[in-house]
Amino acid sequence: MAARLILQSDWNESLWQNEGQAWVLCKTLGEGSTSIQGELKSQGLDNKGIPQVVASEGFRVLDITRRTITISYPEKDLKAKFQAGSGAFRNVHTRGIISLDISSGGALGVSSDSNDSLRIWQTSDGTVRRELKGHFSEVSTCRFFPSGVVVLTGGLDRQVKVWSVEDGSCPVTLKGHTGGVSCMAIVDKGRNIVTGSRDGTARLWNCGNSKCLATVHSIKGFINACAIGEVHESVDLGTPGKPPAEEECGTAGKMLLLATEGGELIGVGLHSRKKIFQVEGSAAFNCCAFLSNDSVVAGSQDGSIHILDVRNHSQPAKVVQKTSSPILCIQAHKNGFIAGTGKSVYTIFGCCCAVLLVCSNSCSGKGSHDSQANRTLSHEPSQSLCDVSSRGRSH
Repeated sequence: MAARLILQSDWNESLWQNEGQAWVLCKTLGEGSTSIQGELKSQGLDNKGIPQVVASEGFRVLDITRRTITISYPEKDLKAKFQAGSGAFRNVHTRGIISLDISSGGALGVSSDSNDSLRIWQTSDGTVRRELKGHFSEVSTCRFFPSGVVVLTGGLDRQVKVWSVEDGSCPVTLKGHTGGVSCMAIVDKGRNIVTGSRDGTARLWNCGNSKCLATVHSIKGFINACAIGEVHESVDLGTPGKPPAEEECGTAGKMLLLATEGGELIGVGLHSRKKIFQVEGSAAFNCCAFLSNDSVVAGSQDGSIHILDVRNHSQPAKVVQKTSSPILCIQAHKNGFIAGTGKSVYTIFGCCCAVLLVCSNSCSGKGSHDSQANRTLSHEPSQSLCDVSSRGRSH
């Protein structure tokens, strides 16, 4: 039975204290799962200022530096190397973080939490710059426009809002959805945007005049996630049935990708409003992304990941199953992608394995910036907190 190692998130702070302690856990996966918990204890610092650590319950500390610690559990033939976080901004939120984005320049972050708070903060030290107030309930999604000085948010109050980073004002509110807003995508520089909702519609908006230009697609059920991308010229995106509105811009040559609660991954011509393909999954799709102009990826509630070549979408999607935990978020990265689950994070690259540098619960919508599960840099396959595979994309 597969197992993984989990380490107390602030181990690097605790073990540097006199007689400091931190817990470590060996958790088996699957039905009848069990956990074995041990303790790491500092016995003082050596002449280089590194703690001398002993472990209990059969765990062993193989190596420790100022930023990493390598732990083994020989009984299960497990070994994992953990990297300490570079810092935690505990003053930004007091409840679990639901959504987060970083500005294009990297200086600012925007995030929402389960206490209905929405804040803009400095990535250098976590100083809160703005408190954005205007939504009446939980903000389910937030992101920066490409300019980095404007923020877009959507909430369970069915509203979409555009905010000024400079003064925190909200000059634009988009209303029309009859269910909570679950996802958003920005078209080019942001004159037009697309929103997805629990009312089953994906809508195209013009931010300048707060006008809904079109319902791009509608389904029976919830839309959980959406993404927009340019696709290969060989993909037929269809022709609009009627001339688009004058305010519509930047939609030609682009596909709208929708992940639904009903387990469908749907591709739609953003300009034509024509459905290009529909892939049926075995469970709800929670997230989706474009990997390139010819391939897309989506993660589902049962832990499966579907990779589809949009140039030949009549062929079955390639399905990768590396975990039974729900895939909650997914992002293209280099030659592949990074996916986050409810319990861990793993990467799948198109050509080679790489170091994983992603924290586990930060993008799940249910965790916070100070997750209990640390980052794992290297490990034995299918045994540690994170799994890495070198499987390729389906071209």
